[in-house]
Amino acid sequence: MSAPDTNVKSEEKKHKASLLGIKAVMVYVAILLVGFVAWTFIQSDGPEGAETQIDGRTGAVVETE
Repeated sequence: MSAPDTNVKSEEKKHKASLLGIKAVMVYVAILLVGFVAWTFIQSDGPEGAETQIDGRTGAVVETE
């Protein structure tokens, strides 16, 4: 059962350090995610494919160099 009369403002003041820690961790993880995605793009060698490609719109064979 939940408490019948909770004061959200006072509870926020009581848990200020915990809430700040949670927000800091969320920002840290977001920075790590952006860094990982950027690193993945930087490390890639570009698209690889066969010498002969098929155009998906027309079905025609397209030669690549």
